[in-house]
Amino acid sequence: MIFRQLFDQASSTYTYLLASRPGGEALIIDPVLDKVDRYLQLVSELDLKLVKAVDTHLHADHITGLGALRDRTHCITVMGEQTKADVVSMRLADGDRLTIEGLTLEAIYTPGHTDDSYSLVMPDRVFTGDTLLIRGTGRTDFQNGDPRAEYESIFGRLLRLPEATLVYPAHDYKGDTVSTIGEEKAFNPRLQVKSVEEFVDLMNSLRLPNPKMMDVAVPANMKIGLAQEEIARRGWAVKAQEAQRMVGLSDVALVDLRERSERERHGEIAGSMHVPYPSLQENIRSGGILYELAKCTGKRLLFYCAYGERSAMAVEAAQEAGLAGSCHIDGGLDAWKKAGGELAH
Repeated sequence: MIFRQLFDQASSTYTYLLASRPGGEALIIDPVLDKVDRYLQLVSELDLKLVKAVDTHLHADHITGLGALRDRTHCITVMGEQTKADVVSMRLADGDRLTIEGLTLEAIYTPGHTDDSYSLVMPDRVFTGDTLLIRGTGRTDFQNGDPRAEYESIFGRLLRLPEATLVYPAHDYKGDTVSTIGEEKAFNPRLQVKSVEEFVDLMNSLRLPNPKMMDVAVPANMKIGLAQEEIARRGWAVKAQEAQRMVGLSDVALVDLRERSERERHGEIAGSMHVPYPSLQENIRSGGILYELAKCTGKRLLFYCAYGERSAMAVEAAQEAGLAGSCHIDGGLDAWKKAGGELAH
């Protein structure tokens, strides 16, 4: 496995790049906007294809690199389903699996620092975001933080992992790079409490100043969605109500870009073809299924995903590939459901 731990000194943020092999797919966890050029340089040097960019929660101490990485690589953006961010491509729920070629991470909901905090678990390591730090824990006094929820996230979820599990947090302010669950149980001073009430009292007594970037970072990190209005201005988008009238027409091919786990959990629009977004390029090239559908049978491709971000990127790519009739459902399946559209399971 390729694993890189990268550091932003200004915000003391750790960012993690993972891939199963050189030349393969990669994902990045908690990227910082100011370091995007460095990440992409490393991705190129390691001959990787960045396919997913993940934030463990809505950050208050730096501006996320999710939007910039999406714009420059067409990767999928990922956060938990509780996030206040306007649009991310894929939203995880507790127990969901985040996959790329050769690697799987389990998402576990670990609120407390914020109400949208997730940790990502692999067989030998866990990426804890700001929930569990090395010899510390995430503060709980803003963004709907809750010390009781954090206690349950740490003691009820994270500390039940095997003691040898490596702990990789989103921040460290002392120069430590990694710990283990066993070390944190034994030596983390905030975990040496005898009850949830003692933990709540400890967290409520911290009286920490707000992060320096908070007033800038939080609003910026809530507005990271792809500007789908530009796709609409080009005539490549249809509203959900119009899409409902198009479904079933003989000259329309409905293309679901979501992953299999999303389809199983949320359902699909009846009659959809399943073409996961990572396989899009091979399918819109000459000889690909979508290319042949559009060019040889005259089908108009109607793309959709969860919130319209993947489908907006897909329709742009299809148009560039010469599939001129392509369009997408503005706002994705979320807009479809709000418009009363039916789903098949």
